[in-house]
Amino acid sequence: MVAAGGIWYTIWFMSRREVLVQLDDDLVTRLDLLASERGTNRSELLRRGAIAVLDAADMRRADVELQAAYRRIPQDPDVVQAATRLAAATMPEW
Repeated sequence: MVAAGGIWYTIWFMSRREVLVQLDDDLVTRLDLLASERGTNRSELLRRGAIAVLDAADMRRADVELQAAYRRIPQDPDVVQAATRLAAATMPEW
């Protein structure tokens, strides 16, 4: 079975569209250097970067939704106090 996100999944199972992106010379040079260090290519770095940006946006959106939920229905102060006591009592010795 092919794992989603694995290299063979990326190569064989994802349809792709070529996209023209304009980058300045310095950025291209830095991307090529990083790609060489990581044993990959510029396109793969840009794909990974795009995924990271989209994932961060999704996480931000989820965080905003969670904050809104807590504003609608705030935490019970007794539950927060009990969790704080439990955390302090069970914290490992470093």
